[in-house]
Amino acid sequence: MTVNSASLLLLLQHADSAFPSGGFAFSQGLEASSLHAGKIGRLDFEHYLRNQLTHRWATADRVALSRAHRLADDKEATVRLDREVEASSTIDIFRAASKRNGMAFLTAHRRLGSQPAADYTVFVRDGTALGHLPVVQGLVWSGLGMSEADATVVSGYQCAMSLATAAVRLGILGAIEAQAALGRLLPVIEDLARTPVEDDEPLSTFTPLSELAVLVHETSGQRLFSS
Repeated sequence: MTVNSASLLLLLQHADSAFPSGGFAFSQGLEASSLHAGKIGRLDFEHYLRNQLTHRWATADRVALSRAHRLADDKEATVRLDREVEASSTIDIFRAASKRNGMAFLTAHRRLGSQPAADYTVFVRDGTALGHLPVVQGLVWSGLGMSEADATVVSGYQCAMSLATAAVRLGILGAIEAQAALGRLLPVIEDLARTPVEDDEPLSTFTPLSELAVLVHETSGQRLFSS
């Protein structure tokens, strides 16, 4: 696929971990899985990341983002999708993380002049909507002119990069090792991103070990990450 310079620069801006979207505070269960490895099994970061991409991002976040991208002009349908994301997530910590990241994402884009972000922020603040991250990503990136395919790739890259960054901060592996693992999984993101999403495709996740680790970790005292 050939991308023109303007489109490429837009993708680079929004895939950059320096973009103020708030995701640095969350490890999506990686911290808990590393600390409780003695109870749930040894943590292999690359295997963990592959599972998160395949059984959470591809089947839940990616699906929600694609559907939200298509619904960008239908705010009522977007709100219904937002509530579907809430109902499909069984772990309260992950629900809270998604909404907190979503609000950070909306705030950043509202301050950058995005009208869809400003309009949806009103819905979140008055309780009409919940502001889950993949929903607002699809909505706002559509408003920026980003294609659904490009938005999906950016989302997948951000998911992987945020976990790689968390792994380094947690001391699970070094920066070079994290980048090597990320590089090996880029083709996985590409393949998953190409999988078609139906307009009414349900959301699903299957990451039981990381969810179990988070539930145990919730009562174990001080944490570096919120999830």
